[in-house]
Amino acid sequence: MSTLFTDRDRELLLALLRLRTVNPLEGPEGAASPGALAEAQRRYAAAAAATGLRTVLHASPPPTVLERPGVPAPVLRAARDPGFLAAQPSLLLRLGPPQPPARTLMFNVHLDTVAGAEPVAFDGVRFTGRGSADAKGPAVALLAGLRAAAAHPRVGSALSVLVQAVAGEEGGALGTYGTRPLIEAGHYGRLNVFCEPTGLVALPRATAAMTARITVTGRDAIDDRPDAGHNASVLLGFLAHHLARGLDGAVPGTRVCVAGLHTGHLHNRVHGTGTLLLNLSYRTTRGGARLADAVAEHLDAGLHSFGEAFGATREFSRTARDAARITRLDWDKRDLPALDNPRPWADRLLARAGALPAPPKDPGFTCDAIWAAGLEDAHTTVLGPGRLDANRAHAEGEFIDLDDLEAYAHLVHRLTTLYAESLPPRDDTGDTGRPRRASARPSSPHPSQESP
Repeated sequence: MSTLFTDRDRELLLALLRLRTVNPLEGPEGAASPGALAEAQRRYAAAAAATGLRTVLHASPPPTVLERPGVPAPVLRAARDPGFLAAQPSLLLRLGPPQPPARTLMFNVHLDTVAGAEPVAFDGVRFTGRGSADAKGPAVALLAGLRAAAAHPRVGSALSVLVQAVAGEEGGALGTYGTRPLIEAGHYGRLNVFCEPTGLVALPRATAAMTARITVTGRDAIDDRPDAGHNASVLLGFLAHHLARGLDGAVPGTRVCVAGLHTGHLHNRVHGTGTLLLNLSYRTTRGGARLADAVAEHLDAGLHSFGEAFGATREFSRTARDAARITRLDWDKRDLPALDNPRPWADRLLARAGALPAPPKDPGFTCDAIWAAGLEDAHTTVLGPGRLDANRAHAEGEFIDLDDLEAYAHLVHRLTTLYAESLPPRDDTGDTGRPRRASARPSSPHPSQESP
């Protein structure tokens, strides 16, 4: 088998890994270098141009993308700074002329990363560095595969190829200002591939996630008189335990992550305020609604149980008495769509290209592919090299092996050429009809930069 992932691909990947493209929602400790994301996209576009992929768009999203339903609260807070969206551009590339979705294959990959500085290196076998697996490595392997596919006479003529290289996948942004506006502007195909680490398994589904924020706003007290205040540490700790037990398996097809719990750092104070975060994923949109209801019900039950357990205590009776009054439930994000779109024709095509079938009970994971839910007569798959857990994505020691990138490049090559060969001869009538969606949703496109 010929080598597709070449020395220039290795150089490009190392250059991208050295650019610190941390999503700003990851916090100040993970701040990206100014302009790093735009620079990474420029380098990616320059490498893609050698294959014939032209830049259709490279721009930051307009503020109107934040007026759509479902934008996470942290995104809205960050966007109070006008520099936030300005530093979060997305890139759209195309091989061939614009064509209807039936003649378009779209690949989506994100170039933003989570926080955490990781040493960038390549030892001849393995790349290390933040984003090596999620998802700069897959992004470069994608270009290597498309470079080989572009030699086929029907790729770029019978079949148009789109590449979205987006911002806003990490940090809980969930594609609301990167992938979502591109999809809603019609930049997708009948087949859409989201390049995430799946071990070359073609997942026809992606969970969505919502974040519950439970806040206690009580009164502090000195440690010598702990009964004089509200102990948010005890209350939130109790609720974390109660919710973990009650929500575990409460709704089939959902997962519950009891995440951050914070009240304070001082030892000589009763901390009366604090927050508890729950990150909740769901396989179906209906399941997500049921899980949101379950959170509210179990929270009410937990507050009642806390009152019973601590009402007669000396130090915590005030907290027990006021627990319901000083505790509130808010949602940082919710009501996002989940993706589940198995289609036999796409499964057969992906299998012929070398993708592995998804186990029926595998729910997938949360990524930008959720915004392809509801596309008319289209199939979306999550498919890429490496695995989120095995390759330590989002963790210390993130890596991707050269062999995995090579295998993905070959898969992209086969998938693109097989799809192109499956299409009937093009009817050159000038028809580049705009794609239709299954549901009418307002469009919030980026301004197009493509020449007419």
